[in-house]
Amino acid sequence: MDNGLMLRASDHDRQEVVDRLRGALEDGRLKMDEFEDRMGLAYQAVTYGDLVPLYADLPAVGQKPGRQAYRPALAAPACGYGHGVLADLPAALKVLWTIWLTAVSINVVVWALVSGTSAHLVYPWPLWVAGPYGAALLAVSAGVTQIRRSRLPAGRRLPPVTG
Repeated sequence: MDNGLMLRASDHDRQEVVDRLRGALEDGRLKMDEFEDRMGLAYQAVTYGDLVPLYADLPAVGQKPGRQAYRPALAAPACGYGHGVLADLPAALKVLWTIWLTAVSINVVVWALVSGTSAHLVYPWPLWVAGPYGAALLAVSAGVTQIRRSRLPAGRRLPPVTG
């Protein structure tokens, strides 16, 4: 037996195997009961030798098997629209941006009506509604976007299947 397979596995290694099994479940390579059995064995595994048989019959990460179902090609979109500004944000931030935009719009309309009926421009008080809250929301959105884009895949890989 290979000495590398006798090494003790870490929690991270066990979780990596479970994630790989979950991917196989999502691809339809495993049935739910088989996934549950293998997941239980993965969390009970002590060495790499206990983990390797759990994914030995699955293709390697990023590797596609020889036979593959081909999907029909889709036509390119007729218009050249890119990603929306809020497309990559979580749903909670999209809701907050919508609430902010609604509140600012209502305040600007009220300000415009007051200024229009009084025959002179009134102090632009909607800026105090839009500015601080908009800046805070922009900072949080930029931070979330930066965190999401900087996530890298795990650098550690499971030992290759031998045999």
